[in-house]
Amino acid sequence: MCFIKESQKFPDVFVAKHALKAASLVFPNWDAEFAEQLVDEFRLPLNTRAKKLSRGQLSAVGVIIGLAARAPITLFDEPYLGLDAVARQAFYDHLIADYAEHPRTIVLSTHLIDEVADLIEHVVVIDRGRIVMDDLSDNLRSQAVTVSGPTKAVERFAEGHRVLHREDVGGFARLLVSGVPEGRDTTSLQVEPVSLQQLVVRTAQMSDSAPAGAANGKGAA
Repeated sequence: MCFIKESQKFPDVFVAKHALKAASLVFPNWDAEFAEQLVDEFRLPLNTRAKKLSRGQLSAVGVIIGLAARAPITLFDEPYLGLDAVARQAFYDHLIADYAEHPRTIVLSTHLIDEVADLIEHVVVIDRGRIVMDDLSDNLRSQAVTVSGPTKAVERFAEGHRVLHREDVGGFARLLVSGVPEGRDTTSLQVEPVSLQQLVVRTAQMSDSAPAGAANGKGAA
């Protein structure tokens, strides 16, 4: 198992290459060539003491270890802190490519849902210790839609289904509806798929607003 945590700490005497060397001794599947490639790509200064590395450089150390270790179970806890958008995308690209070649269990804890939406197979959302969502990502995407149009037509379309979010402007409404109503009249309506981030955010908000003990779609959790 390899656990890369947020703001990973290293001994003050360590330079970056010491952290990578230690990892190579611990993880039997360590790929030194892959690690060197990632060092070059993330422009990691190998001879800089860990305590003088920037937050992004420390994150790069963790990302390199997590990927090159190829541990059967790898956990990344907000591994990208301090990395710019280009470096984060490089991490995501390497993550999915290396997973395809070397399948293993990878758990990624993140608040940047839109950035990782296309990477993940299973989603678990924890809100203050409660599991409010636990399902395959494809299932989640298919379980909700956004419908917009004249208010009365939108309400007829959504009748009998849980509304996770509502916006009203004049005589028009926009609803995020859990479940996909079938056989409903969509004339004058615009029905769109919901992004994973929208679904996570609105579900969490509904969970926050539900009274204690209320039925709110969370199941046994």
